[in-house]
Amino acid sequence: MPLEAGLLEILACPACHAPLREEDGELVCQGTECGLAYPVRDGIPVLLVDEARRPA
Repeated sequence: MPLEAGLLEILACPACHAPLREEDGELVCQGTECGLAYPVRDGIPVLLVDEARRPA
């Protein structure tokens, strides 16, 4: 289930404060040096750096 567009506009990466984009059930940081991917569980973004997946 996609997140509301208004919610995506106000969310930012907790590590580098760059905007996030929704991709394959995750919120992915758009920062060029960061790129962390945060899970979305039951429609709720989990914006914890410890829970984020590092870029490949």
